[in-house]
Amino acid sequence: MRRARVLRRARVLLIFVAAFLLGAGAAYFWHAVPGRTAPEAPATASSEAGSDSDAQDERRWPDDAGSPEEVMYAQPERMREAIARLAPRTSGKVNLYLIAFAADGEEDVFRNEAEYVVRLFRERFDAAGHTLLLVNHPATLARLPLASLSNLETAVAAVSERMDPAQDILFLLLTSHGSRDHVLYVSMDPLPLDQIGPDDLADLFGKYPVRNKVIVISACYSGGFIDALKDDATLLITAARADRASFGCGNDSDITDFGRAFFVEGLNHHDSFAAAFAEANRLIDEWESRSGEEHSYPRWVSTPRIEAALATWRAGLRLGPPVPFAPAPKTDAGESLTVSR
Repeated sequence: MRRARVLRRARVLLIFVAAFLLGAGAAYFWHAVPGRTAPEAPATASSEAGSDSDAQDERRWPDDAGSPEEVMYAQPERMREAIARLAPRTSGKVNLYLIAFAADGEEDVFRNEAEYVVRLFRERFDAAGHTLLLVNHPATLARLPLASLSNLETAVAAVSERMDPAQDILFLLLTSHGSRDHVLYVSMDPLPLDQIGPDDLADLFGKYPVRNKVIVISACYSGGFIDALKDDATLLITAARADRASFGCGNDSDITDFGRAFFVEGLNHHDSFAAAFAEANRLIDEWESRSGEEHSYPRWVSTPRIEAALATWRAGLRLGPPVPFAPAPKTDAGESLTVSR
């Protein structure tokens, strides 16, 4: 797998050089011609991920972001700025650190989900100063780090340096489309970003001393990540079984069905991840039965060690009030979801 990643990155580097030559011209073209829009993701990627190409928003490359090349070269500084805002750990208690990763920049739903989870954990779960947000979306290119595999590794490395690895907890949310062959779709056209498979995440976490982890993957077929990531100190929560799609990830949704059920409903009603998942599982089963969808069957894989760490964390938690969900503004914004359904 490591050799494959080296070969893949070599190919990506060649694509990257070509993308700079083509992308810079494309970006100028989009700016110079009124109404010109950026190209859509390849149809094969969109259809494999389960998105509806007819419902895709056409998005311009934003004027304030710079060229695609400038965005790529700005990433180290974006990450330094984000990491510099992390607060020191609080002594005498278990600290929880959150990394939220919204991987697909073609739709609003993943950005909405990641931004909401950051706000939920800051305001309700006492994680202010301990969150990092990585987003692929045209509206955030000028101010937030990209959701890329490289930036994710930088984020995990930064958290591992600040946390107490024996007792603190890392909560990682990955939200995007997922494919049948268990690849997380990472896209911010025209940037050449690596897709993420289970072994990529396993290799990443193998480099850093992060012991206690909660990994939530909100994507179709996300249960396919479990075998590569499970260990004696990790809680794994996925939106679907390895062979099932999940729902609510198109442009007609403000947040995924799993995100709504687990975060907006479950974690606003409970301080326990287990109780929140139980409520989410019940809600998703009801919604899918009502709409006649094939059931997604969210997965929960835990261990006594991570459960003990989470119990200690909850014992020292100053729980805040429920946090209503509201999506980022968009042209055709619908009604905002709230905790009460």
